[in-house]
Amino acid sequence: RTMDEMGKEIPNEAPWKAPHAEEWDKMTMQDFIDKICWTNAAKSFATLFVNVDVTSEPHEVSALWFLWYVKQCGGTARIFSTTNGGQERKFVGGSGQISEKIMERLGSRVKLRKPVVRIDQSGENVVVETLDHELYEGKYVISAIPPALGLKIHFNPPLPPMRNQLINRIPMGSVIKCIVYYKETFWRKKGYCGTMMIEDEDAAIGLTLDDTKPDGSFPAIIGDLLNVLIMSGILPQDFVLSLSELMSVLQPVHYEEKNWCEEQYSGGCYTAYFPPGIMTQYGRILRQPVGRIYFAGTETATEWSGYMEGAIQAGERAAREILFAMRKIPESEIWKPEPESIDVPALPITTTFWERNLPSVPGLLKLIGFSTVFTSVAVAGLFAYKKGLLVRN
Repeated sequence: RTMDEMGKEIPNEAPWKAPHAEEWDKMTMQDFIDKICWTNAAKSFATLFVNVDVTSEPHEVSALWFLWYVKQCGGTARIFSTTNGGQERKFVGGSGQISEKIMERLGSRVKLRKPVVRIDQSGENVVVETLDHELYEGKYVISAIPPALGLKIHFNPPLPPMRNQLINRIPMGSVIKCIVYYKETFWRKKGYCGTMMIEDEDAAIGLTLDDTKPDGSFPAIIGDLLNVLIMSGILPQDFVLSLSELMSVLQPVHYEEKNWCEEQYSGGCYTAYFPPGIMTQYGRILRQPVGRIYFAGTETATEWSGYMEGAIQAGERAAREILFAMRKIPESEIWKPEPESIDVPALPITTTFWERNLPSVPGLLKLIGFSTVFTSVAVAGLFAYKKGLLVRN
């Protein structure tokens, strides 16, 4: 609730303009957690919340950036929920179909396995050179890669100093995606949903979800090995053992994993994160074009940044920026609000009376302190009245 209240003052499109931007950007999320969480249980869950949402450690990320990240994903309940939340929706046949269907339309114009190593905009056209020395020309370029991967590309003329400094300062998160398959969805038979939150520091995983196909086939549990676990040397097979112990079941029938840390053309997953001090200093550079190079990618989105929805919003926005530069649309059309889903609308987040009104520990202490002062004054007044020190009018 505290995070959601703070997030209300952070503009989606310009978090560096928030009234407390400078103060919050100097804090890490670890500082923030230590400041507002009064119990070990609250600190443990808050740490897991950061780990799962941005695959980074609380001491690594700016409080301003993280509060913005949660806010632009709809708030704490929306980003962390499965039903009616960030983990709700799946595509029958897989979301990779979006790219495949676009490629079907574009045909041979789509080039695979062509890493870009040079972008030259010193001439009339922008020239893009690939690793195998093929050249492509165009009037404009959209870069939709993680910002840090811009370091792999040679630019002529060189990038402006602020852009160059930015891409040196925002690393990617660390995660290995693990999927364990079973003969049957035994957790459903027990009345469970398949989601587990595991706060044990020695556990190989922090959060799991049911990854069974929509028609009930291929029963599976999915989870993420996160940064602190990867760095400590915990292996994916430890995840399988953890699940077996937690759910008291036999060994699975199949296992799949994806180590995003070893992908040289993403550098990690899910998204780039901002360490302390970077958002207020360099954040405004993130979407600024460099000559005829425009920037997309989920990091540049203002809604669901870090997610596929954010990537789509960013791509459409960058395309409209170029259409405006070509004088084909007015500037007012660059930022179009994303339409609500007709098939699966986002429902309002409902909260209970106690969720809305239960005081926090600091709030409770203030209430007790006020009550104590009021009681003390009342007792002192009664004592003075009885002793005749106060005259009744």
